[in-house]
Amino acid sequence: MRFEVVQNIAAPADPVAQAYANPDFYATVAGLPPLSAPEVLSHEVDGETVRLRIRYRYAAELSSVVRAVVDPKKLSWVEVSTHRLAAREVTFSMDPDNYADRFQSAGSYRFDTSGDGTSTVRRARGDVSIRMPLVGRRVEQAIVSGLQDHLAGEVPYIERWVAEHGG
Repeated sequence: MRFEVVQNIAAPADPVAQAYANPDFYATVAGLPPLSAPEVLSHEVDGETVRLRIRYRYAAELSSVVRAVVDPKKLSWVEVSTHRLAAREVTFSMDPDNYADRFQSAGSYRFDTSGDGTSTVRRARGDVSIRMPLVGRRVEQAIVSGLQDHLAGEVPYIERWVAEHGG
């Protein structure tokens, strides 16, 4: 399932891109539904490129139909992201801790300066693929919906982070 999310963030693009590459930012969004607190596993800086590995767990309720084939306790993954700060671009993949034969997701996002020059437009694009008979499409929809909710919920956190840490 293809997804696209476009958001407006009331902060300048460069500090927003830098914040998402900062492992300390993720502690501020602890427990933002539908995910549990992000766990930063690694942070590597090579000039203007930052690589992050962050574990997430899906914490929202799943329908009984989905729970019949998926153990909610096993819905966790590591987001592997590469942040190119100068270009304000990020590529990512989600490596599942379980169900690796059934789950794939990858995509990208970029931080563009808005038309007024004072805020950021984040454009996220990607694909989620679940290979499970009967419920695969429903699980994809739940993941994409949860991702959209999570990204929307991050906006006030990133705006506050930039305001408090310069930008």
